[in-house]
Amino acid sequence: MNTKGTWVPLSLLIILSLIWGTSFILIKQGLKAFDPEALGALRVSAASIFLFPLAVTRLRQLNSDHYAKLLLSGLLSVFLPAFLFAFAQTRIASSVTGIANSLTPLLTLIVGAVLFHQRFQKSSVIGILIGLTGTVILITAGRGHATGGLSAYALLIIIACIFYAINLNLVKYKIPDLQSLTITSVSIVLVGPPALIYLFAGTHFLETFEVKSGAWTAFGYIVFLAFMSTAVAIVLLNKLVKISSPLFTSSVNYFIPVVAVIWGVLDGERLYVSHYVGMAAIIGGVYLANARKSKGGLSLGKPDVGQHGKVV
Repeated sequence: MNTKGTWVPLSLLIILSLIWGTSFILIKQGLKAFDPEALGALRVSAASIFLFPLAVTRLRQLNSDHYAKLLLSGLLSVFLPAFLFAFAQTRIASSVTGIANSLTPLLTLIVGAVLFHQRFQKSSVIGILIGLTGTVILITAGRGHATGGLSAYALLIIIACIFYAINLNLVKYKIPDLQSLTITSVSIVLVGPPALIYLFAGTHFLETFEVKSGAWTAFGYIVFLAFMSTAVAIVLLNKLVKISSPLFTSSVNYFIPVVAVIWGVLDGERLYVSHYVGMAAIIGGVYLANARKSKGGLSLGKPDVGQHGKVV
């Protein structure tokens, strides 16, 4: 394999890991001025605006049966998680949230088995058990809310990951005839109008600029989050899918929590040994659950191009 064939996929993987791993600290910065309701609505609204031009060019691929499925996909992959993560991070450290987000691949396997009758391999069962054990360690670690103490807020992250998992299976089994770029762009645009209406009619978005110092800075963080983690990231992801293997692409899940932890520590968040133990167990569980018997390890060969329905 030539140098370009190796370094282009690796570069895209690193960039995606940085983008999605940084999402959680950006949410934290946005919450310094905005309520979680406003943050979630602004994030979805901005993302839909950024993706509108792309979605319009792909409407010709759709038929009447697609719209309800794509609306559901938008709700599960972007709309609801945007609010759940915002509320969770009012009490839980961004680094812990980033670690817990890595549950998505494991929950995707579970949802696939329960709702779509997919079979587990033995390694998948072991990986799921290890990963779920890591989750219990993670959400009960430390002291108090700031370090991820057991609370309803930790459950919000798990619920968001369940929504991601349902959506990934929905996209794979119920919308196999559309390209992933079409699914992501149109689904996000469809949930944009209700988010925009709620932003101005149901939150204190406009008032925040008058009463909170640093509101414009927080606004910039949220808009940057929406732009990078959706519009930019999905384009890079689709490029990576086309030039690498699914196994290599899925390895982004191992690096996202590492980036989130680095940002959290740099921002003064305190993590205990049990947090790192939980992270190691989750990442190890994800690896075992998705491992394939291959002498070559993480292959950069031609992929079986699949659909992607998660936007971090």
